Amino acid sequence: MSITQEVKRRRTFAIISHPDAGKTTLTEKLLLFAGAIQIAGSVKARKAQRHASSDWMEIEKQRGISVASSVMQMEYRDCVINLLDTPGHQDFSEDTYRVLTAVDAALMVIDAGNGVEPQTERLLQVCRARNTPIITFINKLDREVREPLDLLSELESHLDMDVIPFSWPVGMGRQFKGVFDIQRDRMRVFRAGQERRSNEDELIDGLENPVIRERFGDPFEKAHEEIVLIKEASADFDHDAFLAGRQTPLFFGSAINNFGVQEVLDALVDLAPSPGPRTALEREVKPDEKKLTGVVFKVQANMDPAHRDRVAFVRISSGTFERGMRLRVSRTGRDIRTNNVVSFLSQRRDLLDKAYAGDIIGIPNHGLLQLGDVLTEGETLHFTGLPFFAPELFRGVEVKDPLRTKQLRTGLTQLGEEGAIQVFRPVAAGGTLLLGAVGQLQFEVVAHRLKTEYGVDARLTPSRYTMARWVTAENPKTLQKFIDANVAHIAYDVVDAVAFLASSSAQLRVTQDLYPDITFHNMREHVGQVFV
Repeated sequence: MSITQEVKRRRTFAIISHPDAGKTTLTEKLLLFAGAIQIAGSVKARKAQRHASSDWMEIEKQRGISVASSVMQMEYRDCVINLLDTPGHQDFSEDTYRVLTAVDAALMVIDAGNGVEPQTERLLQVCRARNTPIITFINKLDREVREPLDLLSELESHLDMDVIPFSWPVGMGRQFKGVFDIQRDRMRVFRAGQERRSNEDELIDGLENPVIRERFGDPFEKAHEEIVLIKEASADFDHDAFLAGRQTPLFFGSAINNFGVQEVLDALVDLAPSPGPRTALEREVKPDEKKLTGVVFKVQANMDPAHRDRVAFVRISSGTFERGMRLRVSRTGRDIRTNNVVSFLSQRRDLLDKAYAGDIIGIPNHGLLQLGDVLTEGETLHFTGLPFFAPELFRGVEVKDPLRTKQLRTGLTQLGEEGAIQVFRPVAAGGTLLLGAVGQLQFEVVAHRLKTEYGVDARLTPSRYTMARWVTAENPKTLQKFIDANVAHIAYDVVDAVAFLASSSAQLRVTQDLYPDITFHNMREHVGQVFV
């Protein structure tokens, strides 16, 4: 099979949602329906023996939430599907933003009882900024939820795009009878059962079929009226508009009951795009080029605590990967060997012999690869767009046992490089490190990981700082003068970018007025020190 044919088989997408919308459950059920796993773990019973297949971190199993992105590859209908499950919790939105730079489409999960929630809106903004195609799944129809027409109206107002219902619920909660497949003109009859697959569901053809009306009564009469209404009022589905991020197909179901999952999986194969070209600073990179290029969008330490490993997640942008090939890191100019590259099914990893554009590969390494690194077969390329946001919360960090100071620095360096937390070295702090986060839960996770993965019992202390801004200047001497004059407020992050730490927004405004030749940035893009 040619590289062009292999690329066309790829579908790489992320699942996004507000916390508790059922994202991890849907992830598992997609794996189940694709045949990648045989038994789905119960998300509600996190204290039981089985945990969600996509959650591997100990704190995730304890709390029943996803705090790290997971990667899963599976084959379905002759397509290779790369599924990236992202953290739902808003405190880990930065990790999700970076994952969204590595995908070609997104599957948005909405809780039918809550509608569009704040975290969902923030993620939608990122998708819209990149014109990422979105498929929408409204979950939990087996519960007493909001009216589907109200949900449809809310979606259209928040998404700022046309929402095209591909299916429609017949009843809800205890009256939930199933969903009507508008595209195929048939009803899929609901029957609860977590281990059941869709090929066991009962199907009844025809919106005007009297059998459906007689069997399901008022719930179907109501759904019938709504389907006729939305057929008249909704725009026709336009695949080009979907690919441009102007339309989203809408599906209804109940992931916990395996209901509506088949339609979503088929839509990902039929509608989601295969990998397209990616723009580097130097040129446009096409996926079917002969030579390999790839970008590190995530680094994860200690996925296997027994081996103290560190894995760089690489989205292949072009070409073919073959095990053992030599790749060059554009940032350092150093070559790396790829004898131990792996593919993923969540926490399970398999040695990988070959991969193509659109695939996600894992490269075990000992700190050679950082977020944003570009790998090539010799060409020097730089991709931008991998975001680091200015933290909004700060804590000092001390080690309770001074003999563990070295382990503390090692742990924080690795956790900082993987993006779990932002680590700053204040110039005037005498070696004390400062942690910056977007949300409070990030601090709790870092403290937990320091203890369980690095054997460090750390104490987090209050900080007087409330904001940070990365600073640049056209003239290096101008920047150095600024650093010298404000040494008490200067810190360096894990890639030695200069940051100004402020105790208040007023202090920041005064400093900006005093130094008009200095540019203050609230976001840093890693590659090439590009600030925006």
